[in-house]
Amino acid sequence: MAEITVMGAGVFGLSVAWACLRRGAKVRVIDPFGPGAGASGGVVGALAPHVPENWNAKKAFQLESLLMAEAFWAGVEETGGVAPGYGRTGRIQPITDDAGLALAEARAETAKTLWQDYAIWQVIDAGDAPWAPVSPSGKLIHDTLSARIHPRRACAALAAAITTAGGEILSAGSPRGPVIWATGAQDLAEMSAQHSRIVGQGIKGQAALLHFDGPTLPQLFADTLHIIPHADGTVAIGSTTEREFTDPTGTDAQLDDIIERAMRAVPVLHGARIVERWAGLRPRSRSRAPMLGLHPMRSGAYIANGGFKIGFGMAPKAAELMADLVLDGRDSIPQDFKPEASL
Repeated sequence: MAEITVMGAGVFGLSVAWACLRRGAKVRVIDPFGPGAGASGGVVGALAPHVPENWNAKKAFQLESLLMAEAFWAGVEETGGVAPGYGRTGRIQPITDDAGLALAEARAETAKTLWQDYAIWQVIDAGDAPWAPVSPSGKLIHDTLSARIHPRRACAALAAAITTAGGEILSAGSPRGPVIWATGAQDLAEMSAQHSRIVGQGIKGQAALLHFDGPTLPQLFADTLHIIPHADGTVAIGSTTEREFTDPTGTDAQLDDIIERAMRAVPVLHGARIVERWAGLRPRSRSRAPMLGLHPMRSGAYIANGGFKIGFGMAPKAAELMADLVLDGRDSIPQDFKPEASL
């Protein structure tokens, strides 16, 4: 039986551990802070696709991973008994003007080819439904590919599945077998310090949870904000993108602005109680794509990092490809996702 060690218990680390465990490996995950303590412990959880145009390897990878998600998270919940908060509830976006409407209609046509029969991108009338963003054109984009996940609960669900299936999750311990580094912003900073330029960095994001009961409502994307109804009676709003900051986990007036913008975009949210304010660092590689494969600076080790904003959406597919590489020596990772793309 192969032995695998995963350093880091965020969504990438836990998903890779789960994929390896399901293939019969003996797995231990080591993280001094526990599951979902970093960026994966956020609140937003938007599993939203790229627009269906200018197709490339990254968009194709994401499509496949989003389509894998339902079965992936169902298997996690069935094994560990913890619900991850997954739901393919779709997404609605406002259309601001005639140019935006023409673009949305063109994308509806390309989606038929690129998404095939798996999902729909369509233009619909705004109507009088209260759960919709304000749309100056009276038209909305509706897609059926977008889904939501509750980040913390998803990490707890993965941790429960791993331990139920015989894996270990430890705060400290000695590595056994091949090591997969999935330590997010920390590892990106360490690699950048050893390299002649920045390999990647932690980008601060601030987000909020509001009390609003709409467990089956679609997510909204308006004024560059993700507005995500979760199954537990909350709605997540996020997030900022901050490259310069003094406090990586502190919230401030920038989050106040996001909350105000969300309430202007979706008036039904006015008066909703703020349940939580959150901030953390999300790992962004230089290439902006996930960083998967052999670790460029740790001899004999592997890396799964750089899931900036799309980590939960990419995790099911990324985990399978990392298991292929580590357990079977089969490398089918897209070239743009290799660490060299950021070096």
